[in-house]
Amino acid sequence: MIPFLQKRQKQDDARGDLSERLVTLSDPSGAASEDYRTLRTSLFYAVIDTPPKVIVVTSPDTGEGKTTTCANLAVVLAQDGKSTLVMDCDLRKPTMHRVFGLRNFYGLVKALVGADEDQPEIWWQEPVSGLKVATSGPVPPNPAELLGSRRFADLLERAREEFDYVLLDTPPIGLVSDPAILATQGDGVLLVFDSQRTRKESVREAVRNLESVGAKVLGTVMNNVKTRKGGYYNYTYGHVY
Repeated sequence: MIPFLQKRQKQDDARGDLSERLVTLSDPSGAASEDYRTLRTSLFYAVIDTPPKVIVVTSPDTGEGKTTTCANLAVVLAQDGKSTLVMDCDLRKPTMHRVFGLRNFYGLVKALVGADEDQPEIWWQEPVSGLKVATSGPVPPNPAELLGSRRFADLLERAREEFDYVLLDTPPIGLVSDPAILATQGDGVLLVFDSQRTRKESVREAVRNLESVGAKVLGTVMNNVKTRKGGYYNYTYGHVY
């Protein structure tokens, strides 16, 4: 569970989102940062015999914090000495470059449609030591076809060999088929949802969609959890949790 974060006033520079969404950098001693580190630890022990390396991050719907979760998890993995790559696989509405304040001219799409992927500077950048981010690049007309291509599978396999962890930020599973396509290529899925607005049926439907393609759900991340005085979580969420 990740606590509710009071929005900070955005800065005017190109990296204005950095302090608001990357709390693991802007407030490393805060409660949210500690919860992201707890998530990291849970990930280490998710599967003892075959720990996941390629992790798909998705959500039932838009605006539930999956990109923020993916970015902060990547930061704490890198801070723990794990070589980490984030790939922005939301080729429809990419936002990872905004979170890290990166340019988005090259990136994943360029690598898939003809740019030389042997040149790392073409498709990834390193905003934090030990953490590389492959932005999406220009929005293509055929996202699902690109993500399901042999070229993407080869690119992902090379990333798997080079990095300790590869995080794939994807569109919501409830809207398009892209996350299901990627889930078949990953080692597991983190399902992110908002404790204040996500409907129970949306979570159930998301899990059904993932299980229908044989994906393994490693766990869930509940964002925007309100706390009571004294710092204790309010666990109430509908009639389930």
